[in-house]
Amino acid sequence: MDRYYVNDTAQNNGDHEVHKENCNWLRLAIRKTDLGYHTQCSSAVQAARQHHRQVNGCVYCSPQCHTS
Repeated sequence: MDRYYVNDTAQNNGDHEVHKENCNWLRLAIRKTDLGYHTQCSSAVQAARQHHRQVNGCVYCSPQCHTS
């Protein structure tokens, strides 16, 4: 299982990206919320929706959950 976080600062398009804890892009997040451990990014994205309405997986560390 991997530990996931959601970036609390939205991208320009409004997405809050979900990242694995070892993702290089997560290091750029000023504020992030720990989503805990998940077997797949899809459950991490669902957990992130409890914090933010518009959520997307990181294209680099969670490409199977990246939709736009």
